[in-house]
Amino acid sequence: MKRQRRRGRATSLALAALAIATVSLAGSAEAQTYDPNYPVCLQVYQGGMADYYFECAYTSIPQCQASASGRAAQCVVNPYYGKGKVAPRKKRVQTY
Repeated sequence: MKRQRRRGRATSLALAALAIATVSLAGSAEAQTYDPNYPVCLQVYQGGMADYYFECAYTSIPQCQASASGRAAQCVVNPYYGKGKVAPRKKRVQTY
């Protein structure tokens, strides 16, 4: 009976250790691609057309184009820019 308890505990400990190892090896999630503090991003192509990354550190398209010049890159508008246009206020219609 003691032998079965030991085997059961050993199996439980082994499974717990395996679960912890699996979770720790899974890695971390990637950071957000677009920085919401800048309105323009430089999309830089590395190997192929599907292998690229973004550098969101530009305040204007011309500034970004200067960095893109001579590189396999293009400037794109940051869809997550947080300081963009403010939504227009709706006019209140007064009724009497």
